[in-house]
Amino acid sequence: MVENKNAGFLKIVLIIFAVVCLVYGVGYLFVPNFLVNLSGGQPVFHGWLRWSGGVLISLGIGAILVYLNPQNQGIFVTTIVLGCLLSGLALLLSWLNLEKGGKPLFTALPTIIILVLAILLWWSRVKAKEILYPKKD
Repeated sequence: MVENKNAGFLKIVLIIFAVVCLVYGVGYLFVPNFLVNLSGGQPVFHGWLRWSGGVLISLGIGAILVYLNPQNQGIFVTTIVLGCLLSGLALLLSWLNLEKGGKPLFTALPTIIILVLAILLWWSRVKAKEILYPKKD
């Protein structure tokens, strides 16, 4: 019964992570110039943003697959925790060194979302350790 509760929290956090990845991924893959203009940044070559959209979409799909079967998926969950932490720290650095003309909301909001996700993913990883890293008999 405890395993089901721990898996429930992990699954909720994985779905939140998947939604964030898919929303940002679709935006960067299909309309990167719109997102850059919306944020007040300088126009860049779309290829530099489109590839990250593909990566985000694949991480979102991976999170959905782990949601469906979390057994033995500790390495993936740990990887996305580290990805969120490093991305959040990078965004925090960008927020602190905001370029001229940039809109702080478009750096602050993703920074907060990603750092909160890193904390929630880590917490859910610890709670669901028996499921993600089952002991071998």
